[in-house]
Amino acid sequence: MAADSTGTTGAYAAAGVDIAAGERAVDLMKRHVARTRRPEQVTDASGFAGLFRLDTAKYKDPVLATSTDGVGTKVMLAQQLDKHDTIGIDLVAMVVDDLVVSGAEPLFMTDYIATGAVVPERIAEIVGGIAEGCHQAGCALIGGETAEHPGAMEANEYDLAGAGTGVVEGDAILGPDRVREGDVVIAMGSSGPHSNGYSLVRHIVDSAGLDLRAEVPELGGVLGEVLLTPTRVYAKDCVALTEAVEVHAYSHITGGGLAANLSRSLPEGMEAELDRSTWAPLPVFDYLADKGGVSRQDMEATFNMGVGMVAIVAEADAERALRVLAERDVPAWRLGTVKNGAGLATLKGEYRRT
Repeated sequence: MAADSTGTTGAYAAAGVDIAAGERAVDLMKRHVARTRRPEQVTDASGFAGLFRLDTAKYKDPVLATSTDGVGTKVMLAQQLDKHDTIGIDLVAMVVDDLVVSGAEPLFMTDYIATGAVVPERIAEIVGGIAEGCHQAGCALIGGETAEHPGAMEANEYDLAGAGTGVVEGDAILGPDRVREGDVVIAMGSSGPHSNGYSLVRHIVDSAGLDLRAEVPELGGVLGEVLLTPTRVYAKDCVALTEAVEVHAYSHITGGGLAANLSRSLPEGMEAELDRSTWAPLPVFDYLADKGGVSRQDMEATFNMGVGMVAIVAEADAERALRVLAERDVPAWRLGTVKNGAGLATLKGEYRRT
């Protein structure tokens, strides 16, 4: 957290900024951040920047990849429920799972938290989640900023964002140019809505008068806790898959849904035909559609519907890819195939029912 160096602590505190709370928050964060350390990190004694040494001996033509994101209005549910220990995992997932689409290995992240008032224990919970996400992704958390914005935000409000950097060999960058006719589209299961569509989620909760603290038998838990299920971090799984088989492209299924995001990973003249009958959407999606009266078209245009990441591989590598993911406890299945067409992904058939 940036501190006022002018010595006007009393005046600053009167304006709503608590420097001492910020310093205590930093102290509480340290043990979480230490879990994410990688050997390439370089200590910056001043603490003004995070330093990371790129192992150029490992690459012939290293290309850096970068991504930045937030978690959207999912943070509002975390604030309503006063549960802050997993929202940081969502942040990391949204960043690193974009990075790996290019074939990059995530190396490090930085975070930014803005809040109406610094409550050290709450900030430490948030950063603990970010550190856990980085641990799951295999990347280092090398820096960040906590900013207190009294007057702009209520005391219990906060928002967070992050930026990540990865590296990929120049001749190994994945993307639409590698996709070929006959390739297999492999789905990786999501953990829920991830961090997309929460404006609609909150609208459904409010308009249907749902109690976030109520046990919902068909969801197997408390509604709010189910909705706060953290985004699955696919980064290490995608890196392992890319090392095991020849992956042609990935698609991270975020805002806009499965078909729209997968279409971004297809070249002109190719389309992907996806079969809904290959999976059953998670119960949370049926619940939201039912309580909100949301059409299948709108659900599919908003949520991932149970598919959080997609890999496109050659037919010859499909079974090996599925075995690799199964060994890593990632639910995965054949979702469809690539063929000549209009450059779009389309969904056919009806969902399987459990």
